[in-house]
Amino acid sequence: MTTIWVVLPGLAETPEEFGRVVELLPGLDVRVIDPWCTPVTAGADELRRAAGLPADAEIGLVGHSIGGLAVLRWALTRPAEVSRVVLVDTSLTSETGWRWLYPGTRGNRAVRTVLRWLGRIGVPRVLGPVVRRLIVRTGSATNRDLLSKATVRERYGDARSWLLFWDELANSWALAAEVGTLATGLTASTTLLVATGGSSRFTARRWLAGQRRLADVLEGAVEVLPDSAHLVHLDRPDAIAAAVKA
Repeated sequence: MTTIWVVLPGLAETPEEFGRVVELLPGLDVRVIDPWCTPVTAGADELRRAAGLPADAEIGLVGHSIGGLAVLRWALTRPAEVSRVVLVDTSLTSETGWRWLYPGTRGNRAVRTVLRWLGRIGVPRVLGPVVRRLIVRTGSATNRDLLSKATVRERYGDARSWLLFWDELANSWALAAEVGTLATGLTASTTLLVATGGSSRFTARRWLAGQRRLADVLEGAVEVLPDSAHLVHLDRPDAIAAAVKA
């Protein structure tokens, strides 16, 4: 049976920016979740529907940043569905944030109220493209953005975008706590790509140690990318493609 690969982007990331990864995997069925339509932190059933997966599909999962946590929950709770896992500079299970801002709390509701108001008065439309430029400048060693200006305006200028980003972040904290209670050896073959270049070099030692500890728990293999910062799909899409094809 042919493996269908599902890519789960990280926080504030678009499906379009994974285009180079898809291009490097010709002949493979690769489907990238669109976080503007389906939260990356959604449950496996919702993610399956978003990816259009048939019931009997053999699944490979690629998760970047908080998408890695969603991949882990899927693979750990439904091991029979998942045959391969590639974690790309994944968030760690220790990144549990502040509980007073978890979904459903008073603090979270207050933040959401402010972000909805900012969306209504048009702040994302004005500052959204600036936010995108800062994300790429700080998160990519090559500072090479694959998104067109039109896509940046459409995505990051959307009145809902900042609320969407906040919801994903707050949900990722709760997800990290959940995955931390589930983490054990995976039956799926697992590779962890870890970026230590660019802006990531400032915390590389601690970050790599955390990734190695996670790999030990999952019984996975670590590949270090010293020439990539956090946005590995922009800096080293070839490394992601190679891990998928391995």
